[in-house]
Amino acid sequence: MVNPNRSGGGVGFSSSEFEDEYERPSKSEAKRQSNALQKLGEALVEAPRDRVKKVPMPEDVLEAILECQKITNHEGRRRQMQFVGKKMRTLDENEVALIQKAIDSWKGASKAETSAMHALERRREKLLADDNALTTLLSEAPHLDVQQLRTLIRNARKEQAENKPPKAYREIFQILKQLEADKRKANGSDDEGDDEATEGDDE
Repeated sequence: MVNPNRSGGGVGFSSSEFEDEYERPSKSEAKRQSNALQKLGEALVEAPRDRVKKVPMPEDVLEAILECQKITNHEGRRRQMQFVGKKMRTLDENEVALIQKAIDSWKGASKAETSAMHALERRREKLLADDNALTTLLSEAPHLDVQQLRTLIRNARKEQAENKPPKAYREIFQILKQLEADKRKANGSDDEGDDEATEGDDE
């Protein structure tokens, strides 16, 4: 007797059952996708809060990420991170692509910030090595306090000669950094990433 629950008369399976099986990703592929989404979630959790809020994503995913950022307890954060990973796996391909695009753009911005920081460091070195560099700087920014700068340069040279903590050395960097930020603001290209650029060679 033919089982009425079977499609295709007496045949024990339908061809569509095999098609569905082949269309599903393999276990190893599914694991790779899951790991990639987990890493994407981790990148969002580690990113500055203001940046994350601007990334296009569903509200529940954003809430899970912002909540994870607030947790300081190691075990609590680990559990919330797992929850973030679970939420990330609910995203469709387009949503994932938009998030990846945002993170990639941050990397580009970070490279630009690093390059700008190195340029400021080179300028500081020139100020310490060449008195004419101060004249050039003042011609570009006549509003700067020349007496303060001369004192800082003199103190920074002394710090280096005597292996003292680089207090004046750092102050010069901050003045140059502020000057650069003011220039960008005047040109209408100021961005919130400016405050993230800090010295990496003095610590």
